[in-house]
Amino acid sequence: MFKPYLDDDLPRPGSQYRAVFISDLHLGTPGCQAQALLAFLRSHQSEHLYLVGDIIDGWQLRRRWFWPQAHNDVIQKILKRARKGCRVVFVPGNHDEFARHFVGHHFGGVVVEQEAVHTTADGRRLWVVHGDHFDGVIQCARWLAYLGDNLYELALRLNRHLNHWRARLGLPYWSLSQYLKLKVKTALNYVTQFEAAVAAEARRRGLDGVVCGHIHRAEMRMIDGTLYCNDGDWVESLTALVEHMDGRLEIVQWAQAHDTGRTETLPEPEQLAPAA
Repeated sequence: MFKPYLDDDLPRPGSQYRAVFISDLHLGTPGCQAQALLAFLRSHQSEHLYLVGDIIDGWQLRRRWFWPQAHNDVIQKILKRARKGCRVVFVPGNHDEFARHFVGHHFGGVVVEQEAVHTTADGRRLWVVHGDHFDGVIQCARWLAYLGDNLYELALRLNRHLNHWRARLGLPYWSLSQYLKLKVKTALNYVTQFEAAVAAEARRRGLDGVVCGHIHRAEMRMIDGTLYCNDGDWVESLTALVEHMDGRLEIVQWAQAHDTGRTETLPEPEQLAPAA
């Protein structure tokens, strides 16, 4: 039987950040790396925690109920973080769009917002949004989005079987779904167009940058003078965007051997000047 996660029973050394941004947890699916996420949250304290959409996968739960103890522990961990004074903001995505009916409400200290603006310690204003409104497939052909979601779940199941045997052979984790995405030219064009569209909207709003999720591709780069940040996902990449106390931004990746507590970081591109 799965042993429940004991939240903060013993203090552990970790990192203190001003803000942490995570998205695409997909709680309610077998692909969610809940135990790695719990370890990450325990080791990465912050004053602000942004949940940038697709936290709970309502699409999959409607088809088949899947909710192990570890997924419940993630929810309890987030609620406990809010009770201890962390400002927790939940910006729903397309997979948990049911929560958009509760925009403006608080649940256990977690505030639900359609979108948010986060001001970094060095004065930059970042638009926080899941990003599905910039996905033409979801907006124009919802049935195709559902089909793609099912195919993605199939690829994840194949991943688990494949990597089970790779692990037995001493080989590192390898993602079939990510490989297919990178090899399909139309997928690459879709990602590029998505990133450009989200950054352009942030620029149109007079903001310095954007933090989003949705496409499961962690990235941080300048697009026509606008800082584009995608915090990735907790299905495969196990990544988050963090803000240090001085306003510096960084993408951190929880190592696949997450029980070691190691993170790898991707440096921020040349920083924008602080807002006047």
